[in-house]
Amino acid sequence: MVIKASASSEIRLLVDALSGPDDVRRDAAAARLSVIGARAVERLLEAYKRAETPQGRATILRVLEPIADPRSLEPARHALTEGGEVGVAAAQVLRGLLDAREPGVASGALDALVSVALDSDAPRALRRASLDMLRDLPEDIRAGVAGVLEPDADLADDAVLESPRQAVKSAWSAALEGRLPERPSELREAVQSRAAKATLTSLQKLVDALRARESADVAQAADWRALRGSVHQALAVRGSRVALYDLKESLSEARTPLPVSFLSAVHTVGDSSCLEPLAQAYAHAATPEEWWRHQLASAFRAVMTREKLTRRSAAVKRVLAKWGGVLSTEM
Repeated sequence: MVIKASASSEIRLLVDALSGPDDVRRDAAAARLSVIGARAVERLLEAYKRAETPQGRATILRVLEPIADPRSLEPARHALTEGGEVGVAAAQVLRGLLDAREPGVASGALDALVSVALDSDAPRALRRASLDMLRDLPEDIRAGVAGVLEPDADLADDAVLESPRQAVKSAWSAALEGRLPERPSELREAVQSRAAKATLTSLQKLVDALRARESADVAQAADWRALRGSVHQALAVRGSRVALYDLKESLSEARTPLPVSFLSAVHTVGDSSCLEPLAQAYAHAATPEEWWRHQLASAFRAVMTREKLTRRSAAVKRVLAKWGGVLSTEM
């Protein structure tokens, strides 16, 4: 696949950001690369080979997961043997390849997951992850690996095999119907594992429901807010702006720093209408919160760059006219 010079440069910078120290830039880069998709796979695989830490390799695998490109099959199969967070991330990549149409890709991914699930010498967490990926298979494929899905003696006392998996599914279904659990922690795993495939409309409704609960449950407001940020990030990964209104309102009303997932989403899908809310949040930030101001300024510049805005653009002029007195030159 031929990549235009400008796109290639953007992909290179985004891949480089994956190993950087800035949480917002790293999360935003991961989301943007997922949106770019197949065009970014070659550089991601090159970066994977160069990655020196398990965290770096796991981060790249998590970016590759929603892209579901056949080229990630062999690296993911090899990564399974590493175990730890890398092995679990690899299992998730392989799960995304089980629906591949290319000859040998789906069967190769299935064989790798089944092999690990049957390997009594494999780390228990990795076997559990492989089993979980297999439990989500379509019924006709599940029938062919039914024996693997039965817990063996080594895993018989493990509490995470069936009921918790079902609990995640139940919590997710209930949340999409507007029935949230008592604690945000009960929904966190469901958001992480299922938001990528939910309809955009259902995620938008979930954002609204989470915000309402956040307002009502003061004691756990911060945790509900973090969960809402995770949903925004899931929407951003898919390039959706259906809940952009909530991002803008959250920034406009912010008097304390928001979770980095909010700014990561703005980095990825924010448009010119986000500039004023970003400026408002910057103006309201307390002086000691320089890191927060830095991240807001970074998001402001990212939106301007992506939307090809300049100081002569109408949206930028409006921001400068209203907030120019409090904005630093870095914005």
